[in-house]
Amino acid sequence: MSFNPQSNLLSVEIAGIRFNNPVLTASGTCGYGLDMTELIDLNKLGGVCTKGLSAKPMRGNAPWRIVETHGGMLNAIGLQNIGARAFVEEKLPELRKYDTRVIPNVFGYTVEEYIEAIEILEDGEGIHGYELNISCPNVKAGGESFANDARQAAAVTEAVKRASTRPVIVKLSPNVTDVAAIARAVESAGADALSLINTAIGMAIDINTRRPRLANVTGGLSGPAIKPIAVRCVFQASRAVRIPLIGIGGIATTEDALEFIIAGASAVQVGTANFYDPAATMKIVDGLAEYCLRNGLENISALFGTVILE
Repeated sequence: MSFNPQSNLLSVEIAGIRFNNPVLTASGTCGYGLDMTELIDLNKLGGVCTKGLSAKPMRGNAPWRIVETHGGMLNAIGLQNIGARAFVEEKLPELRKYDTRVIPNVFGYTVEEYIEAIEILEDGEGIHGYELNISCPNVKAGGESFANDARQAAAVTEAVKRASTRPVIVKLSPNVTDVAAIARAVESAGADALSLINTAIGMAIDINTRRPRLANVTGGLSGPAIKPIAVRCVFQASRAVRIPLIGIGGIATTEDALEFIIAGASAVQVGTANFYDPAATMKIVDGLAEYCLRNGLENISALFGTVILE
């Protein structure tokens, strides 16, 4: 079957944003959304999370920047991007032509840089919300990642909420001891929703040269290898906060997406799978609709957080 985007079967509302279905592309895996238009129907997507945007353009890291691993990939792109202003002027007008929700991913290395990027994006028409990548090092706090410290995570969230007129979705990292504690801190600071997880830190070595395979030495591990970690993080966060969650991490099939939804997510993002199967999101949308019809569900929301523990 092919899902009708106008159907209410899969429609979900997250932080006041109505999505035609709960399947989005993950940041960094679909460019600015327009890169996928010749491969998939953007009108059939619930939403597009753009690659990370900073206030000013960035060149990113030197190569090598991507390494394939068992069950996934390591990347150290270095957040290369065209900058928030170029996105608003060059990409957003085209994105507005599609019936999908546009969620720019935003990052910075200081709180002020986050605010500067948000203020530029606030000028853009057709943006539905922001996803904050808080896994960047805070240069004013000794380089520790915002995402790894509850107080820093809360501080950047609160600052962005003050600067934004749109919903703010905060993307959490798995590289922490207690993801639930970070989730609670961010919720208290005003986050409208959470997306989790970002990549896990990994490393690969060339045994012949004995050198790291990535020029940056370490990189972000994504793909099926991290899915069990991601499902666990969603499950724990869903019991710690009341705001909606978006699940990310190794989702490639309908079954993967359903695991996250049953664990407590209201939507999912497909990332690494886009590289080897650009139609993965389309297949998952159809698969979720089939599952709902087969099980007599009037809406996908009936599955949210329904994992049975007894």
